[in-house]
Amino acid sequence: MSRFDTVVVVDWSGGNDRGAAPKKDAIWACVARGGSAAAPVYLRNRQVAEDWLHKVFESELSAGRRVLAAFDFPFGYPEGFAAALTGSADPLLLWDWFEARIEDAPKANNRFDLAGEINRQFEGRGPFWFNGLPRDIDGLPRTKSDYHNPFPDRRQAEMRAKGAFTCWQMAGAGAVGSQIFMGLPVLARLRRAFAGQLAVWPFESLEREIALVEVWPSLTVSASPEGVIKDAHQVEMLARGISALTPELLDEMLSVNAPEEGWILGLGHEARLTSLPDAGPELQPPPLRNDCFALPAGVDWTPVDEALALLQERLRPVVSREAVSLMQAGGRVLADDMSALRANPPHPNTAVDGWGFDGSDLGAGPQRLITVDGRSAAGCPYGGVVPKGSAVRVLTGADLPQGVNTVVLDEDVAAGDREIAFHGPLKRGANTRRAGEDVAQGALALAAGRVLTPADLALAAAVGHGKLPVFAQLRVAVISTGDELVEAGADAGPGQIYDANRPMLLQMAERCGYVGVDMGRVADDRSALRETLNQAARTADVILTSGGASAGDEDHVSALLRESGALQEWRIALKPGRPLALGVWDGVPVFGLPGNPVAALVCALVFARPAMGILSGAGWTAPQGYDLPAAFSKRKKPGRREYLRARVRAGRVEVFASEGSGRISGLSWAEGLVEIGDDAQEIRPGDVVRYIPFGSFGL
Repeated sequence: MSRFDTVVVVDWSGGNDRGAAPKKDAIWACVARGGSAAAPVYLRNRQVAEDWLHKVFESELSAGRRVLAAFDFPFGYPEGFAAALTGSADPLLLWDWFEARIEDAPKANNRFDLAGEINRQFEGRGPFWFNGLPRDIDGLPRTKSDYHNPFPDRRQAEMRAKGAFTCWQMAGAGAVGSQIFMGLPVLARLRRAFAGQLAVWPFESLEREIALVEVWPSLTVSASPEGVIKDAHQVEMLARGISALTPELLDEMLSVNAPEEGWILGLGHEARLTSLPDAGPELQPPPLRNDCFALPAGVDWTPVDEALALLQERLRPVVSREAVSLMQAGGRVLADDMSALRANPPHPNTAVDGWGFDGSDLGAGPQRLITVDGRSAAGCPYGGVVPKGSAVRVLTGADLPQGVNTVVLDEDVAAGDREIAFHGPLKRGANTRRAGEDVAQGALALAAGRVLTPADLALAAAVGHGKLPVFAQLRVAVISTGDELVEAGADAGPGQIYDANRPMLLQMAERCGYVGVDMGRVADDRSALRETLNQAARTADVILTSGGASAGDEDHVSALLRESGALQEWRIALKPGRPLALGVWDGVPVFGLPGNPVAALVCALVFARPAMGILSGAGWTAPQGYDLPAAFSKRKKPGRREYLRARVRAGRVEVFASEGSGRISGLSWAEGLVEIGDDAQEIRPGDVVRYIPFGSFGL
């Protein structure tokens, strides 16, 4: 049975180096395991791709993983061609034949000349057509008009694959002829480098650590999301799909008989491949254990700092990872370090409008330089070389032409007929920007765990990224409990109050960049609450409840968590909000907040907010506080930390008139919190206090 741990899908290219910035019609690759794929990798030329494949194969072999590597070009030609060229029908001898004759460099190769040479072996009327070069090539026609093919036009696989192109076409839309010429030599070298460990399907038995197979991504993946390069999307989707196949289904797809021509993996099984989830199952972290909130033995009252340290130590990310286009990445958490695929700026360029020249030995006093014809503008660089003693017109942002390392501003120049004059001295490199002076190629541009800002997206785009690996958004379920609650705006009977906590906590979650999941209100009914918790655990990554977190008869949140063996009642030395019920329900962490809205928000901001940062992949972030003079008086007893609703006016911190935790208007009035330490304190006007604006919590 064919079991592979890792799937690598490669979209190949027969063309020249495509540059540092990711582009379409280039080489793209993607690695997937178990239906979850890493972000697609852009490989600018075949030399880079071959080196990358070597490293991937070596890494996977070292880790003891079997690899299925899939390439999107034919592994063989129509029947009879291999024998005509090599004297044998063995297609792998044809691989070696091409490897011995292809000359390949990043900017040039001999594929069209070799196609003409092959055609001349058949009296100039061989199978290949479409010369893609401006010069004529003996034996290689530009079109099919003067064309005679002694072999079948298509393999059996192409005749069954609707829309597939013939392997004889060397250039033009949809051509795969050049891909084969430039791909088979690379595969031949890989086969030699990993001899005894690598097998080629369907020509050899796959009882080795590495299997090379042929694919055609368009067989099952046709379109791509807006703003996403199609080649990158296709390799990701196909890698996910193949890696999610059961060994039995993969064996069925591999069971073909095409010993000379080769075959396309999945051909004839399109419906079964496309029925797989488009994105594939995401790699999910294991659930939290029920003891992640357990307090050390003998601990009863928990100081705030100890409680925060325990949360920081015990929690870890609970969200999956995915790759999204740059345009959808704002506000998401970066899952991996992001290195620059391209330097910024990519080339030396001018910072001003002016004249560029070689300023290596420019002296003082009047200077005169001859001007050359043409100019260098952004996007339209000057293609020639500027001789020493000459100058060329340059516009802001333009690449510096060869021979130019210094620019003089327009305002400092007198321009005449084919001559400019200005005063020196001018420092070499003046008014220019060095390539990579902002970010060098390969340098770390953004660190994992960062919540991506608009500026981050600009940087990612500038250094060549069109797609970013991010964590899935944390889903925060919010539940309000209590018989006394009714929906805001509804008729309230005797003893009933409106549910203020749910809209507050949902909005807090969304303002922090998470997805709020409204689970509604639950009466003081243990079975109803159990079912709501079950639903929340199925749809969310973390659960916030309010009310029922203490130890009274109607405190059903703590009671259910106790029944499940997952309750940890943290009696925090905190005002407001002393009781905090923490637990894990069916693998999902639960924060049982007090029912009082003021205490609920304070506990959510102080404890749940930084904890959710870890759960979301962003890491622990302590709120930024500021030392400011007080505009109030306060005497505080030792033993508990206190948080007062506060705001800043005229550079001083004022607090809400009442400390009553039932005064919801104080939350609306406030713009932050004053944090007063655990010890006894007496604060007088003018004393320095720590003020934490709500913005430091992400609100």
